[in-house]
Amino acid sequence: MVKTPKYKLFWDAEATAQLEDILAFLAKRSHIAPRIVKVAVFDRVKELQHMPFQAEPDELRRPTNNFFRAVVVFSYRITYQIVPEANEIRILRIRHTSREPLNY
Repeated sequence: MVKTPKYKLFWDAEATAQLEDILAFLAKRSHIAPRIVKVAVFDRVKELQHMPFQAEPDELRRPTNNFFRAVVVFSYRITYQIVPEANEIRILRIRHTSREPLNY
């Protein structure tokens, strides 16, 4: 069996700030929700390191680019870029699916 290389993971500063805002918002409403969301997001991102092309291309990206992908964890959309020549994944943003703007 051929093992897929593990991609290096980088979080954009904007994505990090967005996740912190999400967790702070959830903390005002629940003691458990922030931890559940945080663990789920990090688990999902960790999976991407081994199989970055498993998600569909990001439909909101115009023009369409096969290296920009998005996954949804609970109601949070994680947008990322695959940089194959550098063996990297860059987490670009995370936001609730009901929030605007929908596009880049």
